Amino acid sequence: MIQLRRVSKSYDTPAGSFLALRDVDIEIHPGALVSIVGKSGSGKSTLLNLISGIDRPTSGDVIVAGTALHASSETALAKWRGATVGIVFQFFQLLPTLTTVENVMLPMDFLGTRAARSRRRHALELLARVGLADQADKLPATLSGGQQQRVAIARALANDPPIVTADEPTGNLDSETARALLELFRALASDGTTVVIATHDRDITRVATQTFAIEDGRILHAVHP
Repeated sequence: MIQLRRVSKSYDTPAGSFLALRDVDIEIHPGALVSIVGKSGSGKSTLLNLISGIDRPTSGDVIVAGTALHASSETALAKWRGATVGIVFQFFQLLPTLTTVENVMLPMDFLGTRAARSRRRHALELLARVGLADQADKLPATLSGGQQQRVAIARALANDPPIVTADEPTGNLDSETARALLELFRALASDGTTVVIATHDRDITRVATQTFAIEDGRILHAVHP
C-alpha cells in the first residue's frame, strides 16, 4: 500500500539547506495501524506529508496505493489526494465560516462522491461516530480544541478513504475521548483502512501493528508485533 524508497527531503531556509528526511525506506501494508514516533523536529510531520501527497521528496520514490506520487503532476496529486487520503491536521484546519456539519461535508462537495441530498446525512453519521452529532450546526470557534479535533477526524473520513494520516490526533483530547478515538482508529484498521499516525501517545504505540521510530530524519528502527 505505502512504499518509500531511499527518500530524502530538504528545505531551503535563511540559514541554508535543512535536511528533514534522510534515505528513508519503509513499507506499510493495507489495514495497518502505524505509529511514527520521535521528538519534535525529528521528521514525523514531513513523513506524513509525503505519504499524503502534500509534499514531494527531494530524492527517492514515494508509491502509495499504486500511484507514484514523486512523479505525479500537481493536478493529478490533488485529485488522487481527495479520493485516497483522509488527512487529520495537527491544528484542525477547519473553515471558520462553515458549521461543523458543513466542514465535514466539504470533501464530499469537492469530489461529488455522494448524491448532494445524502451528504448531510453521511456527515451527521460521521459526527455521531466521534461523539459530536449535537454540535452539527455550531461554528468551529464555539467548540473546544478537543471537539475541533474530532470534527477534523470526521471530515477526514468523509470520502471513505483507504488511507488516513493523522498528526498528533490525541494531543488536544482528554484521556476518555482519546481512548474513544483510539478505538475508532483500531476499528478503521480492522475494516481495512490503513491508518498512519505521528504521535507521542504511548497508548497508540501499544496497539499499533507497526511502529517506526525516527530521529533527525532517519528511521532508527521499525517495530512489528
